[in-house]
Amino acid sequence: MNLLIAIGLGFLGTFAGTFFLILLGRIFQLWRVLPERTVIVYTFFGKVVGQVEEPGLFFPIAHFGPKALLFPFFGKAYTVRTLIQQAYLRNQLVNSEEGAPMGVGIWFEMFVKDPKAYLFQNSDPIGSLKANVATAVVKQLSNLRLEVLLENRDALSRKVREEVSPTSSQWGFNLGSTYIRKVAFRDRGMITEIQRKVVNRLRQVTAAMRQAGENEVAIIHSEADKKASQRLGQAQAVRPQVVGRALAEIQRQPEVAAALFTLLDLQATLRSPGKITLTNGDSTGLLLNV
Repeated sequence: MNLLIAIGLGFLGTFAGTFFLILLGRIFQLWRVLPERTVIVYTFFGKVVGQVEEPGLFFPIAHFGPKALLFPFFGKAYTVRTLIQQAYLRNQLVNSEEGAPMGVGIWFEMFVKDPKAYLFQNSDPIGSLKANVATAVVKQLSNLRLEVLLENRDALSRKVREEVSPTSSQWGFNLGSTYIRKVAFRDRGMITEIQRKVVNRLRQVTAAMRQAGENEVAIIHSEADKKASQRLGQAQAVRPQVVGRALAEIQRQPEVAAALFTLLDLQATLRSPGKITLTNGDSTGLLLNV
């Protein structure tokens, strides 16, 4: 019985001791678990004493010494995420050289490079960075020709990034990829007018293509008619010669020539619209009208 009581008291003591140690460790922050892409910046009496970047389990007392036990009372630990962040600014107003009001949408990436500067150089670094990007867009893209705004987005995006990068570095940011994704007209009347002009231009181009096709077809037909006329003329020119040569060959055989001319005479007679009277050659005078 005493043994069971001792085991029970030992178990309760171990549980209570473990709970007390965990509570004490949390109060004094004896250990912490740091996730990936995260930095913890420690301050002591308002001054930065260091930061921890290596992910995993770490013990502040091993990094900062015994004064780490006083951090929960006289210091503060700032957690900064260094993941890549993305932002998109819509409809930044820019006027082209022609006076057309344009809306520019720009997308950019950013991540924290210097956690200390990110925390203490600017009270709202993300908002300030977005404002700087918007200002750079207006500065770099204003008063450019309309075709430049619509076609040279890569070069303009690089200019915006070069404009913003020095200031973003001062605030602990590193500006990543920057790209102008959209350039659109803001004036509804101008959009309608451009659509009307585009439709009219398409109609003109379509009509011009149709007329060009018809002209090509007419040229082909005329060339074909010309060549056909030439061939027919050549055939008519050589026809007497061909017929005469054939008749000369036939005349060499009198029997064939006589039969041919008799046949041609009969064919001509049959084609004649006149009346033909056939007799039997006797004195009785039997007649047959055809």
